[in-house]
Amino acid sequence: MKIGPYELASPFVLAPMAGVTDAPFRRLCRRFGAGMTTSEMTTADIRLWTTAKSRRRLDLDLDVEPVAVQIAGSEPRQMATAAQACVDRGAQIIDINMGCPAKKVCRKLAGSALLKDERLVADILAAVVTAVTVPVTLKIRTGWDLVHRNGLTIATIAEQCGIQALAVHGRTRACRYKSDAEYETIAAIKQAINVPVIANGDITTPEKSLEVMRLTNADGLMIGRGAQGRPWIFRELNRFATGIDNNVSLEKNKLRAIMLDHLEEMHRFYGELIGVRVARKHLTWYCKHLVNAGEFRFQAVRVESAKEQLRLVEEYFDQFDGGVSAAA
Repeated sequence: MKIGPYELASPFVLAPMAGVTDAPFRRLCRRFGAGMTTSEMTTADIRLWTTAKSRRRLDLDLDVEPVAVQIAGSEPRQMATAAQACVDRGAQIIDINMGCPAKKVCRKLAGSALLKDERLVADILAAVVTAVTVPVTLKIRTGWDLVHRNGLTIATIAEQCGIQALAVHGRTRACRYKSDAEYETIAAIKQAINVPVIANGDITTPEKSLEVMRLTNADGLMIGRGAQGRPWIFRELNRFATGIDNNVSLEKNKLRAIMLDHLEEMHRFYGELIGVRVARKHLTWYCKHLVNAGEFRFQAVRVESAKEQLRLVEEYFDQFDGGVSAAA
């Protein structure tokens, strides 16, 4: 899959998720073969970029290509200014968020709330595309609600405005993350436009990835919640797509190393106080893929020091003599 001048090494990309896909997690997913990672959603109001949270979200992956940044807002001129500022910082792709269903985002008429105003969508896209020389991409949902499923119209507008790739989550904003993702709209969008289309929603296994590819004919797949606590899913997807058997579990020592490295990266990136707290949710997600992890999870999400978090991980794995302790 190609976005502008950038040929992605894999069609499986990591979805930008606020509060999840920080720099340590993006590096981990790339290590396992994610074709592209994008910064966490960042506000287009550059006046707020001086906060610690915004500075961390704008910690760009300048060591890989393409460097992709996602911005969110509802005012065309402000979005254009933010896009220019991101490019000045090293961004090679600007991604616009029109898919986030969070109430606090939609209340500001940003994220998926924009799908209700097709004229404003066009104004924002045109402003950003005109403001920068790098590729601009877009993330949307299939519509605002089941009655107003206008993803196809938005996709056509996006192509006309010069968007160079489109990611579509297979639910409306009203659906949030409930019910099964529907792929019919994504298939219709893929058939109607001539830019790469990336399907998103409920892609949690290699088998499901092939099914979604078949149903949508998408150029790529975007993995979100399926990568939480399981960053090695990208290796599975790449192996499965090339016909390599994936019915193999991660070895104990490899899984231990993944978790310890990830924890240490978070502790360094955020500092111990915040890093320990951020690590708790990642540990909770990892535990979904571990055996007999109830007591480990109970303790690991309550300790207050980095040293204790690392110690608990070591102790959990020490109880196994060898073999495997998690499904791949």
